[in-house]
Amino acid sequence: MAETDRCDVVYVSVDNGDEEHTLTAPAGARLRDVLVRGGHSPHTRLTARANCGGRGLCGTCGVRIDAGPPPDHWHDTLADRWGYPRLSCQIRLREDVRVRLPEKVIWGRREEG
Repeated sequence: MAETDRCDVVYVSVDNGDEEHTLTAPAGARLRDVLVRGGHSPHTRLTARANCGGRGLCGTCGVRIDAGPPPDHWHDTLADRWGYPRLSCQIRLREDVRVRLPEKVIWGRREEG
């Protein structure tokens, strides 16, 4: 792959608890959309149908970012600071990222540390 092509694509490593998969996405895509298209929905069975559609209102698309972009908006900053999952609908992919899909009923739990 040419260096100029590399800037147009980002790699998303997804840890779903059982396996790790790698997805490719165009730079600037929303993480939530990439996960859903790649068959790794950040939603639970219940919230897959009952969610805000990526507007950042319901909080059901939370993921853990193990490596990747730092928070860049108020909700993301607070979630990261207090140990809650970050909203995948609010994360624009500008660099490679490693994501864990947390176990949850509706929303993800707080992680200490």
